[in-house]
Parts: sequence; structure tokens; C-alpha cells
Amino acid sequence: MNYPQRFSDAIDKLYHAFQSNKLIPECACQCAVGTILDRRDYWKHFSNDHGTIQLNYIGTVHQKFGRRYNGYTPLELLRIEAAFLKGCGYKVPLNHKNNRPQVNINNDELFCGLTAVVQELCNIERLPNVMDCKVLFAYEKNVTSPAHA
Repeated sequence: MNYPQRFSDAIDKLYHAFQSNKLIPECACQCAVGTILDRRDYWKHFSNDHGTIQLNYIGTVHQKFGRRYNGYTPLELLRIEAAFLKGCGYKVPLNHKNNRPQVNINNDELFCGLTAVVQELCNIERLPNVMDCKVLFAYEKNVTSPAHA
């Protein structure tokens, strides 16, 4: 299957960041969106709170002008970041009131965050979730089968 270039580039960057331990959820340059945007943090000015999908004035202006950053609109970037943080176990938006995982987030939590990002990227591209192994194994849940005891 051919994937859009922005999708392939994003997956490649996220993979390399994860494998080299350079994926840090609370750092605007090294989170999911920071990684997709080549370790830049200008995207954080599109909202007032890290992890929200609510555009602020600046984000709204850029969205209405149709600006794209490595192929993604400001709203798409916020959706990607929110999915990542939620997948890592954060309650969004990040602030002093909301729960955060332990200080040193582990690879299992990061992988859950990446899985959520891939699903969101697939949603944005209107693709089936490439991380869904049910397709690979042709598995369908049978609701009529008895539960195993």
C-alpha cells in the first residue's frame, strides 16, 4: 500500500526518536509533534495549553490561512500531540491539576503513546490503522462464542 509522504515521514521520524531514546513527552522539541517537526517547538504557540486540541488566536490564524507544517495543519498537530500524551498516560491538558505519569516514563508507556499517534495519523489520512494486527491475522471478534473458563 502506498502511504502519503507526510505519513511516511512522520512514522520514520517517530521510529528513530523512539529507538534512540529521544522521545520525551513533556519537551516541545522532543515530543511527538516536536519530532515530526524536526525537533522544533514553534507549534506550541498554536494553543494555550500543552495537550489541548483548542487552537488559540495564533493557531486559528494559521489554520484559516491554510498553513501546513511538514504537511500538517495546526489543528492536526494538536490532535497528534493530544493522542500522544493520552497514550502515554497523561491527563490533558498538562497543568498542575492533572495527573502525570512517573517522572521517568518508560518505553512501554512511550510505545502506548506512539500507538495512539499512529492511530491518529491514520485517522487524519483516512487509512485503516496500520498497527491493528487483527487485519494481519484476519481476526474478527465472535460475540456468540462462549467464554473460555
